[in-house]
Amino acid sequence: MCGIFGYIGDKQATNLLLDGLRRLEYRGYDSAGIAILNSNISSSKCIGRVANLESIVTSELNGTCGIAHTRWATHGGVTDANAHPHLSEDGTVAIIHNGIIENSRALRNWLTSEGVLLRSDTDSEVLAHLIHRARKDGLSPLDSVRRALRHTRGTWGLCAIFEDEEVIVCARNGSPLVVGVGDGESFVASDPHALTPHTQRVIFLEDGDLAVLTAGGIKTSRLDGGVSDAIVTTIDESWGEADLGDFPHFMLKEIYEQPEALRQCISGRILLGSGNGKLGGLDLATKSLRDIPHIRLIGCGTALHACQVGRLAIEELARVPTQSHVASEFRYNNPVIDPNSLYFAVSQSGETADTLSAVKEIQLKGGQVMGIINVVGSSIARQCARGVYIHSGPEQAVASTKAFSNMIAALTIFSVQIGRARSLSKSDGVSVLKALNDVPDQIERYLSDVGPIMDAVEAVKDAKHVLFLGRGASAPVAREGALKLMEVAYIPCLAYPAGEMKHGPIALLEEGSPVVVICPNDKFRSKTLSNIQECKARGAKIILIHDEGDDEAAAEADVAIAVPSSHSIVSPLLTVVPLQLIAYHAAVVLEKDVDKPRNLAKSVTVE
Repeated sequence: MCGIFGYIGDKQATNLLLDGLRRLEYRGYDSAGIAILNSNISSSKCIGRVANLESIVTSELNGTCGIAHTRWATHGGVTDANAHPHLSEDGTVAIIHNGIIENSRALRNWLTSEGVLLRSDTDSEVLAHLIHRARKDGLSPLDSVRRALRHTRGTWGLCAIFEDEEVIVCARNGSPLVVGVGDGESFVASDPHALTPHTQRVIFLEDGDLAVLTAGGIKTSRLDGGVSDAIVTTIDESWGEADLGDFPHFMLKEIYEQPEALRQCISGRILLGSGNGKLGGLDLATKSLRDIPHIRLIGCGTALHACQVGRLAIEELARVPTQSHVASEFRYNNPVIDPNSLYFAVSQSGETADTLSAVKEIQLKGGQVMGIINVVGSSIARQCARGVYIHSGPEQAVASTKAFSNMIAALTIFSVQIGRARSLSKSDGVSVLKALNDVPDQIERYLSDVGPIMDAVEAVKDAKHVLFLGRGASAPVAREGALKLMEVAYIPCLAYPAGEMKHGPIALLEEGSPVVVICPNDKFRSKTLSNIQECKARGAKIILIHDEGDDEAAAEADVAIAVPSSHSIVSPLLTVVPLQLIAYHAAVVLEKDVDKPRNLAKSVTVE
């Protein structure tokens, strides 16, 4: 969600900070600000985009040490006063903070009773005043931050600067921070993407870590005063790339990148000769795969929908009982953890706070968790230590597209791998893997002629609501299509298994109601066609995603969009693409901010 960038070195910091914030814009935010250390601490902040902030930053804002922030409102509305940085009353301490201070109300009341004037409605501001009070008591910058955090309860990715000492003090607990190691300069960011133009050498801070940054180096320690095990890691330079190329928006670019992203994901992991998959990062022997009694898949939003597709594939191919779980509910439901079962945490960013909390809960209770992650070195990837990188490459649009496809591809390969260790025949394994191997070329072929997408957009763009229906693996595809349209076009959407339509959603249908139906030529086809008839009888307008050559199904639709036919296990990889395009083009027609939809964030780092 919120973005952090900081710099200390021998260069002028202002432009570096603004550029760092621009690289973090994809995360989602509603205000921005910077603070620079010169003879004192000078700051500028405002609501709106980084471009708004850039327009108000004065040429006098000079200095070689500074911190910058993009905020996504949690405590307090979207106002200039609530934007970060927050300063102490005398302006000698400035902080930026990601996360939530859970006891902020009590701290605010106490500070007010002590005569402190609070200038914002945020939970974060208390940190500036607590650090300042410790500093007045003679503590060093590091110990001032340490003492302040011992009074707080919650999560933080925190950076503080001080008028009388040229350092940046950073602290992490539940909200990501990455420190960049430069030559005569140091950096900090909430996301490694922002660091790659400057350095590939980074330290991923762990929960409970603190770091003191100077131009000459970085010293890490623990909140409890102990020694940190911080390790310098080299990251892939490509993660800093954010080039639109010939595309008007990142979302459209990433939709069209899906064929190549899928090739990257499946490369070297398909063994057609033996009809098997090979996900080496799991480090699970054949005997271990045979003995797994139960599998649970955990994710949020788009990742949850990928889990729902993966659940069906695992049960179909491996006959292992499998469940998918909403990560935000999982930890708080006191789940029963079987140490012999296998758990997958699925996340594009690898920083999803709810999913990370679920991982820790499972591990606390003795469970084994694997990550299915896109961002290398992310918190969930490091916490799990084992798993699968899906190799989608950078995904800049808030609405995920290519990562969804790669999550499904990785889970499909796992389904074959565990299936072959149990009862799946070689020929059936070959059939699924060959179909998966063909999907990138099939998507490319579809994207060369996408069909009547704009007719579908015309049908949904002014609708009061849109109903999405599908059966089997197409039910989570329907949920993903509904989520995409709702996320970027702000159209109310409802997704249901098609057979459940008559148990409630059918009451919404009236003349002209758009209903999007996902109906590949699988074992559910005839039942789904019957559900279409029920919708048409109530005057609904049918937008149908169907297999090429299925003229009978197409005849039932008002708008029929054909995708290449494939094996039912991998059909979601094809049927989801037109749904992504409908959402994208609807948002464009409605003049929405496609890549940065309101109130949403790419990396949700608070629970």
